[in-house]
Amino acid sequence: MSEAPHASYESAGVDYGVLDAAKRTAMAAASRTSRNAERLGATVDDRSRGESAVVVSVGHERLGFVLECLGTKSMIASRYLAETGIDRFDAVGYDTVAAIVNDCCCVGALPFVVNAYFATGAAAFYEGSRHASLVAGFRRGCDDAGAAWGGGESPTLSGLVVPEEIDLAGSAVGRIPAGIEPIYGDRLGEGDEIVIISSSGLHANGASLVRMVADEIPGGLSAPLGSGRTFGDAILDPALIYVRLVEALLGASIDIHYLSHITGHGLRKLMRADVDLTYHLRALPEVPEALSFLVAAAGLGAHEAYGTLNMGAGFAVYVPAGMGERVVSVARTSGYEALVAGVVVSGERSVILEPVGVTFSGAELELR
Repeated sequence: MSEAPHASYESAGVDYGVLDAAKRTAMAAASRTSRNAERLGATVDDRSRGESAVVVSVGHERLGFVLECLGTKSMIASRYLAETGIDRFDAVGYDTVAAIVNDCCCVGALPFVVNAYFATGAAAFYEGSRHASLVAGFRRGCDDAGAAWGGGESPTLSGLVVPEEIDLAGSAVGRIPAGIEPIYGDRLGEGDEIVIISSSGLHANGASLVRMVADEIPGGLSAPLGSGRTFGDAILDPALIYVRLVEALLGASIDIHYLSHITGHGLRKLMRADVDLTYHLRALPEVPEALSFLVAAAGLGAHEAYGTLNMGAGFAVYVPAGMGERVVSVARTSGYEALVAGVVVSGERSVILEPVGVTFSGAELELR
């Protein structure tokens, strides 16, 4: 490979500082509407504001609701199809569901219905195999999440969405099982263990960086990796869905203090909870080959790489001291790789990644 150009997520068009400020503005406005739900006997739990899903109580039922999108990974699939003739839209359909349901279950809500949003720039998208592949992948994701595909919306947005491309998103409603309290991180404390559940690769975050790097390196998406696979093939590996893991943990009566889906902001998401604590990781999962290649090709330092990409950490489970290995056992029985990676300690809100010499301060993740 030629000398790596220096890139960043901001140079790829994604500025978290601007985006997070906009989210905080919207959240402040949203919080002033909570009482509107009361006219129909529903209660919005404002403690869930800023978490991965909002929690609403209706009678004795507590429901989690979330809307999420895939980002620009579908554009990678389009380019890969054009360059190789290989249709991987089943993977991005699956990834769309994963992005949605993994957020839903972070508050303890197990998704039971998912809706899809497929917005195209022109009817040309539906020509060929892509749509059938997308639908098959979306259905498979719903099956693996144990959720019904309820329906959705498929507008054609000429002039807004690029012709022959698609904007993928969706929503889900989940139910918090009876006897389980919503998971907000308010029970996090010193000594809690942090268990990292491995990712399968890029998942749904960092696609804009991938597209920029593919424009700059020899071979683009067809660039060879050490394993013999191509960059594009590996980067399109489907994400993991963690719903069955959360369901298994809840069913095993494991005392979960917090759950975090590691997506945008990379491992900064380990400090998503609205508490002043330090998250000290002394071990990290193996970085998937596609992400190692992406980091080298983009010339990212460790601070930016781990603050942008999941780097092999797809999900985090926080439990009381001594319970981490039990989580690892349940995870492995459920088909996931996991390790007890670190511990929660007293201190300012921050993340310490000891193996790579990186520290993220609380100011680097402000979602509320």
